[in-house]
Amino acid sequence: MARGHGRIFEYAVIHHPKKKEKDEDQRKSKIIVDVTRLVAMDDAEVGILAARQIPEEYLDKLDEIQIAIRPF
Repeated sequence: MARGHGRIFEYAVIHHPKKKEKDEDQRKSKIIVDVTRLVAMDDAEVGILAARQIPEEYLDKLDEIQIAIRPF
């Protein structure tokens, strides 16, 4: 690949709550940032851009957050 050209990636951000929640619905993992496509140089750049999309109410639960990245 020529230097300076990006690749297509998809990412999604998922919240995996800790199992201590009493309500079963609150224990289920859920997508908090839907699948998004973008052009980036590498998966590290995608990770940074995806992390900036995490909703504010989840910022104190970063240990429960997964960023799933898929290159094309």
